Amino acid sequence: MYAIVDIAGKQFKVEKDKSIYAPRLVGEEGASVEFDNVLLVDNDGKVKVGTPSIKGSKVSGKILEHVKDDKVIVFKKKRRKGYKKKNGHRQQFTKVLVESIA
Repeated sequence: MYAIVDIAGKQFKVEKDKSIYAPRLVGEEGASVEFDNVLLVDNDGKVKVGTPSIKGSKVSGKILEHVKDDKVIVFKKKRRKGYKKKNGHRQQFTKVLVESIA
């Protein structure tokens, strides 16, 4: 059984007892979260597709930790002008353990 869930504008395929890295969510480690915007549910071959979401279905999980992604280097240069700019960015994620799909 799996479901497609919309979390902060991005779609994730979630399964029970598996973890996902979602964009940073508000909440402490160990807190429970629920996602109401379920787009698709597959229950052993029986597929339910929402228009745009399935009413009454939700995915619940638990926040395991808040983590950062690897650093991405942004380097800009204009040749022969003496212009160079180096910048870095680390995206923040939340590791969520999916507990149930209802």
